Amino acid sequence: MAGGERIDPWSSDQTHDYARLIEQFGLGTVDPSVLPNPGMLHRRGIVFAHRDLDVVLGCMQRSEPFGVLTGLMPSGRMHLGHSMVIDQVRWFQEQGADITVTVADLEALATRGTSLKDGRDTAINEYVHNYAALGLDPDVTNVYFQSSRPAVQRLAFTLGRRTNLSEFEAIYGFSGGTNLAHVQAPLVQVGDIIHPQLDDYGGLRPIVVPVGIDQDPHLRLTRGIAGKTHWFNVKQRTEGGLTVSLSVQEDNQTALGVSGGQVDSAVRDSVFERMAQALAPLGYADIISNPKYGTLDIPGAALDDRARVRMRMLTLEREMGGMGLMPPCSTYHRFAVGMTGDKMSSSQPETTIFMDESIEDMERKVQRSLSGGQPTTEEHRRLGGDCSKDVAFQYLQFFFESDDGTLAEIRSEYESGRMLAGEIKQVCIDSAAEWLTELAERREMWADRLDEFLAPDAV
Repeated sequence: MAGGERIDPWSSDQTHDYARLIEQFGLGTVDPSVLPNPGMLHRRGIVFAHRDLDVVLGCMQRSEPFGVLTGLMPSGRMHLGHSMVIDQVRWFQEQGADITVTVADLEALATRGTSLKDGRDTAINEYVHNYAALGLDPDVTNVYFQSSRPAVQRLAFTLGRRTNLSEFEAIYGFSGGTNLAHVQAPLVQVGDIIHPQLDDYGGLRPIVVPVGIDQDPHLRLTRGIAGKTHWFNVKQRTEGGLTVSLSVQEDNQTALGVSGGQVDSAVRDSVFERMAQALAPLGYADIISNPKYGTLDIPGAALDDRARVRMRMLTLEREMGGMGLMPPCSTYHRFAVGMTGDKMSSSQPETTIFMDESIEDMERKVQRSLSGGQPTTEEHRRLGGDCSKDVAFQYLQFFFESDDGTLAEIRSEYESGRMLAGEIKQVCIDSAAEWLTELAERREMWADRLDEFLAPDAV
């Protein structure tokens, strides 16, 4: 990507220049002060960026429905890095979201050779089991498998017509040597992200997807494709307010009043009457229609009204025969460093702590983890520890210490040199042991109830 960096969702390399990523990819920054009961990851700046989070916040304020979607790759064991997403999903759940969980068993089969049977066993007994222990509610959670939900594959093919290999090259860096499974996988993910809006899976509503920043290419692809299906575009007016303009395409010309390259005035007038009727419940005093040029102006609308206007137009689009798809919202979290200073990975056990890790193995890993302490006690007392490099501190910050005041005190003691590297590791070990013990107890509680999380087509 000229003048910037391409994010690769399959790479083991991770960039930590988050400010540059925000600027380069046009992300919004997360302000915890505007969130209802912000979670630990929000308060500490770990969830740092978003796309259209304000749309979801509006639903929370108005008690309107919205959903959250997450996915899992059914291979390997679940580790701490995976829990960051579930922490965010649980927060959305607490604010009223329904939850859809994608088991990417087709992608695991295509890219990792994991059989559908093995993928199912791993998904339920490893991931869903821990999701339950981490606090997801089966009453609002539906876990499904890509292989048993044909609607996802149908959407992937249908929406695949809205993109091309050039766009894939720009977003993902694909080339002539790219494995076709890698080309197919993002389209299936588009189907995963979009399909909860279908009438059979909850209906039209905003869907938010919490991910690490490395997964943003999938969100950009999905948002771009969804936007290309719209019959009505909602944009800000130069003079203030909003404009709704028709997007005449090959498959909607007749419905929008275009016949033989000419505007059918009767049909077009009828379309604009329906548009005005759809917007009437929002209570705007002035709506200016211009059927000939295919625009409708709402001078009194604020920019914050855009999501509600768009929802009205998407509903009308569906009534008229269109797909009516809302682009997904998303949030992005920072990466937690691996125990060795590298990326966390299930295939490299020394880089992470697993959900079912024994206390003894966890203690050994923390004791060997990368330290931010100084080479000698004398230097450490004088210079203090570096929390930005210290794995034990970062694991307290990301996972194990929920009290902000306690964490701030630990930081102060360590950076001042009063707390030694071995001492902060012991604090981390004690907190992690308590966390793992409680998680194991909650797993035991859910051991015979995991089928409660499965969608009807996953049983």
